[in-house]
Amino acid sequence: MKKVVTFGEIMLRLQPPDYKRFLQATSFDAIYGGGEGNVAISLAQYGVPIRFVTKLPKNPIGEACLNDIRKWGVDTSCIARGGDRLGIYFCEKGASQRPSNVVYDRAGSSIATASAEDFDWDAIFEGAGWFHFTGITPALGDNIAAIVLEACKAAKAKGLTVSCDLNYRKKLWTRDKAREVMTGLMDYVDVLIANEEDASDVFGIKAKDTDISGGQLSHEGYKSVCDQLIERFGFKYVAITLRESISASVNGWCGMLCDGKDYYFGNRYEIHIVDRVGGGDSFGAGLIYSFMNGSDPQTAIKFAVAASCLKHTVEGDYNVATVAEVENLMKGDGSGRVQR
Repeated sequence: MKKVVTFGEIMLRLQPPDYKRFLQATSFDAIYGGGEGNVAISLAQYGVPIRFVTKLPKNPIGEACLNDIRKWGVDTSCIARGGDRLGIYFCEKGASQRPSNVVYDRAGSSIATASAEDFDWDAIFEGAGWFHFTGITPALGDNIAAIVLEACKAAKAKGLTVSCDLNYRKKLWTRDKAREVMTGLMDYVDVLIANEEDASDVFGIKAKDTDISGGQLSHEGYKSVCDQLIERFGFKYVAITLRESISASVNGWCGMLCDGKDYYFGNRYEIHIVDRVGGGDSFGAGLIYSFMNGSDPQTAIKFAVAASCLKHTVEGDYNVATVAEVENLMKGDGSGRVQR
C-alpha cells in the first residue's frame, strides 16, 4: 500500500479534569491533538503507512509532542523543526445542555510562522498515494495557505489523490476569507469531507429542511448539498457527517457519501459521548483507509461512520480503535458487552 501524507498543525490540548469549567480548574490534563495529526494517528492504527508533516519548536515541548506522534507508529521524518512555540488550545468539555468550549492560544506557533523553504514536497511525497489537509491549516495565515497550495500542486503533479476536510473555524477566520482561500484550493481536491455546517459557512450552500441546533437533519437536503458541491468543483466524492445534536452528551451520528450519481449512507448510531473532539477526523481517516483498500462506496461510508462513532467514546483527540473493532460495529455489535 502506498503512503498517506497529512499536513497541518498539532497542538498541546489543556483540559480541566472531569467536566470542570475553566473557572473551576486548578489543574489541566495535557494531551496533543490537531486535525491532520488526528487523521494520521487513526490511519496508523489501521496499518496504513502514514507520514505527518508539520513544524514543531526545537525545545522540550516540541520534543514531547514529536515523541507522542511517533509512539503511535506515524512517520515523523519530514517534520520541520524551529520557531518559538507549540500552539495551545484549552478545551472545556460540555455535558447535557451545556456545550463544550474551546479557547485558542496558537498565535505565533511554529507552524503558523513556517515558510515554503521548510518543506520539500518532492521528498515528502516520495512513495505516497494520498494527501490530506483540512481547512484549519490555510486559516493560520496567508503564508500557510500558500504552502498548502504548493503542496496540492505537487501532490497532483505526482498523481496523488487529494482529500480535504473543510473544517471551518470561525475563531480563526471569516467566512469571506475562508471562501476566497478554499475556493482556490478546491481545484486540486478529489475527495471533499464536510460536516452539516461547513458547506454553508464556506461556500454558502445550505441544506433545506434542516435545523442543526434543534437536531433535525434532512437527508434529502444534504443530497442537494453534495450535488451542488460536485457540480461547482468537480469532486470525485463528497462525504458529509450528519450530527443530530440532541445535547452535548447525546448525539445521533450518521454520514453520507456521494459520487455524483448515487448516494450512500452509513448506519445511524445514538452516541453517549465521552469526547467528541476529533470525531470528524476519525471519519476522514476511516474514509481514506477504505478507499486505499479498494472498498466500494457503501462499505467506505459504513466504515467511516462506525470508526467515528467509536472515537466519540475515547478520551483525547486520537481515535485508537482497530480495524476489527470498527468492523464489528459495522456488523451490528454495538452492545458494549465486555470482551473476554
